Amino acid sequence: MTPAYPDTRPHALSVSELNRQARRLLETSFMQVWVEGEISGLSRPSSGHWYFSLKDQKCQIRCAMFRGANQHIRTLPREGDQIRIRGKVTLYENRGDFQIIVEHMEPAGLGALQQAFEALKAKLQAEGLFDPTRKQRLPVTPKHIGVVTSPTGAAIHDILTVLARRCPAIPVTIYPTAVQGKAATSEIVNAIERARQHNAADVLIIGRGGGSLEDLWCFNEETVARAIANCHIPTVSAVGHEVDVTIADFVADLRAPTPSAAAEKVSPDQQDWLRRLNEQQVRLGHSAQRLFKRLENQLGHLGARLRDPRRELQDKAQRMDELDMRLNHAMRQKIEQQSLKTHHLTLRLETQSPRKMITSTAEQVGKLNDRMQAAIQHNLRQQQDKLHLQAQTLNVVSPLATLGRGYSIVKNATGDIVRNTSQLSKGDTIRAQFGQGHISATVTEVEPP
Repeated sequence: MTPAYPDTRPHALSVSELNRQARRLLETSFMQVWVEGEISGLSRPSSGHWYFSLKDQKCQIRCAMFRGANQHIRTLPREGDQIRIRGKVTLYENRGDFQIIVEHMEPAGLGALQQAFEALKAKLQAEGLFDPTRKQRLPVTPKHIGVVTSPTGAAIHDILTVLARRCPAIPVTIYPTAVQGKAATSEIVNAIERARQHNAADVLIIGRGGGSLEDLWCFNEETVARAIANCHIPTVSAVGHEVDVTIADFVADLRAPTPSAAAEKVSPDQQDWLRRLNEQQVRLGHSAQRLFKRLENQLGHLGARLRDPRRELQDKAQRMDELDMRLNHAMRQKIEQQSLKTHHLTLRLETQSPRKMITSTAEQVGKLNDRMQAAIQHNLRQQQDKLHLQAQTLNVVSPLATLGRGYSIVKNATGDIVRNTSQLSKGDTIRAQFGQGHISATVTEVEPP
């Protein structure tokens, strides 16, 4: 029997374990990196994800940019483009591929976006849209604040928190819009237009939180800039952080470094109001005390000059009693007069009561009805007698009566009445009608008249 010896070989990792450990090592060592290079082998499958390699003169690395990140890219990358990317270094375990998960992409060097920014800035500045003389003053104490931003972003949370702390009594209307991506530009313009038509807010905050130049690009669009310039409501631009600058900042009536700072600028501080209110309350109390003292002195002087009103009230009471008695007497007289007049009218009404007229008219109607019924019966009998006489006369001249006395009517095959034998020939079919019934026959002989 062969003795068993312990396995002294080192522990071997599986391929999956090795790839998993390598991935963890890469992701913890490189939290986030910026890499610049040339696009190679770009692929955009139907899933919406982008796959490509980033290379320089010596090396290359595989990259993947998923749909959630690339949908914010305004210009589609092409093979051979020089770009800068920001992303996380990782390992695709299934193939063991070293790669970068791209979160942001922009052109290398100055970049097309920066060039477009400078060009639009120069154009609008030449038109005078940045001129300080055209900017509107913000209200010292706004009655209503409008906010054009994303309803789910951090910016709206910061704005509402500051407003709730400084002056929660001011109503706030949010005009929701996307603040990043291709659709954001038109949505921001529409939101500003809705605020303008709503015409409730007397100051409008327009902005979002921080991000890259590409993330903030919708606030560098010409249509957004012109919408802000044409808005009759005073506007505050609050885009990004303090270091971020957009075209909207130049066009707006006021630029705030952050959304929180914008809320600070447009809202009064309730603590300052309370302090001023307390000061006014103290001043009002002192003024009231002086006024009460002066009125008290005036009341003392007037009280000394005032006559006893009780005598005048007694005279007025006696006068009211007299007028009351006269009024009651006049009312009783008026009631007696009206009662007497009503009695006379009742008697006249009874003598001319419509019941008598109705009874008399009903009797006349009854008599007329009897006469009408008699006349109808008499006329009906006359018409019946006349009809009977005409029927007898008609019966005398009726051909049916003649047939009843033994005569007949002969017709040929076509239904014509035969009045002469010349109308018939031997063999013709004839039809004879009697007073009761008829017969059909064939002519066997025809005799001339």
